[in-house]
Amino acid sequence: MQKRFTQKYLNNRGVAYLCAFVFLCVAMMMGISIGTVSVLPLDIFNIIGAEILRLPISNDVNPMHSNIVMNIRLPRVVLAGFVGASLAIAGAAFQGLLRNPLADPYTLGVSSGASVGAVLTIFLGLSIPFVGTFTLPLFSITTAFLTIIVVLFFARQIDRGMRVETIILTGIIFSSFLGAFISLMIALTGDELRQIIGWLLGSVSMRGWDYVQIILPFFIIGSAMLIANSKELNAMSFGEERARHIGVNVQKRKMMVLIAGSILTGAAVAVSGTIGFVGLVIPHLTRLLWGPDHRHLLPLSMMTGAGFLILADLFARTVISPTELPIGVITALIGAPVFAIILIKRRAEGRG
Repeated sequence: MQKRFTQKYLNNRGVAYLCAFVFLCVAMMMGISIGTVSVLPLDIFNIIGAEILRLPISNDVNPMHSNIVMNIRLPRVVLAGFVGASLAIAGAAFQGLLRNPLADPYTLGVSSGASVGAVLTIFLGLSIPFVGTFTLPLFSITTAFLTIIVVLFFARQIDRGMRVETIILTGIIFSSFLGAFISLMIALTGDELRQIIGWLLGSVSMRGWDYVQIILPFFIIGSAMLIANSKELNAMSFGEERARHIGVNVQKRKMMVLIAGSILTGAAVAVSGTIGFVGLVIPHLTRLLWGPDHRHLLPLSMMTGAGFLILADLFARTVISPTELPIGVITALIGAPVFAIILIKRRAEGRG
């Protein structure tokens, strides 16, 4: 009986990873193939094989298609994938840490904090010597981390018990305050207005391989830190006291999760602007489908979040082509109703 249960469990995990991987691959193929100029999947494989893998591909490929794939769509799809993966895994970690499916970088104010750093960098034209293009993500990460620290500090002053509802409410309040600060900078700005508005609406349009190179190291560091703490997140999801009883250094692990989440959110905002609800919806749906074990929830959320944002970007650039919608608008249209459904469901469960 035990053996049969274990085999079924492992098979379910295998199915979960297979489904997430297939979903990501299909999303990437659609994102690269579909557009004003359609590119056949076979041509995509030939182009990638010849240009990236340096394989001796004999088939002739249209040079225009090769340019579209390598210089426009592939970097855009890869960037959207990294941003979606970053926000989803950060949201899953925050939800596990705070033991609430309503927690994510957006509701906790981390995204707004990262946006302040990015907008301030653009507004003041800041550039750190020897850092160059990494100035923007570094400022975003710093302000994102400072924001979550301030949110937790004020939440503790309001409620010594640090109830999750208090933390989320404090995060929403600070998000509104930071939004007002951003609006002030927009009112004072001149030539940078269009660029700042573009960041705030959220987009991966017209961003090449340079932006992929910017987010990649932060994505690797942040996701590796969270996955390394997945067992501790499992323990803390049952309560901090119980986690301490089984030997978890709660304060240290909590700080590592907050730092990693801030790194991922700050880097994502730096390259794409504010994109809400990905960190809320994707981890919640992944948890419903495959369970709450963070050892699997984190990587599954990563793959699903990447595929989701690629499809959201595809929809944003094709629904009213040739005009492009901001990707943040699409995720909000999807995420806001799901957020409301979660709230209603939790309220109904509380009454029951």
